[in-house]
Amino acid sequence: MSLLNDFEWRYATKKFDTSKKVEQSLVDKIVEAAWLAPTSSGLQPFKVITITNQELKDKILPIAFGQTIVADCSHLLVFAAWDRYTEERINHIYSLITQGRNQPADKYKNYTDRLKEIYLKQTAAENFAHTARQAYIGMSFAMAEAAVLKVDSTPMEGFDTAQLDELLELKSKGLKSVLMLPIGYRDESNDWLSKLAKIRHPKDEFTFEIK
Repeated sequence: MSLLNDFEWRYATKKFDTSKKVEQSLVDKIVEAAWLAPTSSGLQPFKVITITNQELKDKILPIAFGQTIVADCSHLLVFAAWDRYTEERINHIYSLITQGRNQPADKYKNYTDRLKEIYLKQTAAENFAHTARQAYIGMSFAMAEAAVLKVDSTPMEGFDTAQLDELLELKSKGLKSVLMLPIGYRDESNDWLSKLAKIRHPKDEFTFEIK
């Protein structure tokens, strides 16, 4: 089976039908797709926050510069990345790895020592630039699963990350917001984008081969 038909079906939904809610079982699958996404060295340095509380979504509306999809969506997924790498965070995931694989606790010590040598000497900004990129991978998997399930979604960078971090108290959790993904069901009759053709660069411009 190919995902291409599902990708052709999906688009960046601009208007959600507020009367329709996504079943929790489908939301769980979308989040699980992000959970299963690959990340650099398997560190999984981001989390997904699911917001359904309408009052909270309404508070996020001005933070998202008035983009109504954050308030009108069924569920709002926030992808928040680690603010930086720490020895404890690296040790924790590799402890889970060795336990889950029934391996000796020091199985990956040489590898994790190299990771710490690379990341712990970097600035927090350099660390976050890397962890944030991992969140993009997670979101892409979530969007793909949503398309398969015929749940609409819209990837969003257009919001004030500092204000959202403050509202969700992410700093105390060692996290910084990166992306938001409103999900729900399109209001086809009122969404100006729903009927428009999907346009991309011609394939012969988009890709080329080096032999």
